[in-house]
Amino acid sequence: MQKACPECGEKIVGRTDKKFCSDYCRNAYNNKINKDSTNLVRNVNNLLRKNYRILQELNPTDKTKTTKSKLLAKGFNFEYFTSIYTTKTGTVYYFVYDLGYLPLESDYYALVKRN
Repeated sequence: MQKACPECGEKIVGRTDKKFCSDYCRNAYNNKINKDSTNLVRNVNNLLRKNYRILQELNPTDKTKTTKSKLLAKGFNFEYFTSIYTTKTGTVYYFVYDLGYLPLESDYYALVKRN
């Protein structure tokens, strides 16, 4: 019984447990299957990367202060961060990897870097 490649339909030659005719077909097949989840992950990673670059640009000294309007003007998205840190006193910091921000009064934000 001849097996056919699930990607291109070509006859499979070789080992009996072989599923694809080539590495190219195996990769193409798996990329199609994982396309939706890969796109979601890629989009979220791109948003996190953008937020990280913005925090990095506005906080060159590891601790500074900025406004919400400056963050928004650069395209910062407050819905995407990697972790939340709450201090013993209840202060809540939002982090994008090792760079964080703390909402202050009057639309100001403290920008910090975790060591």
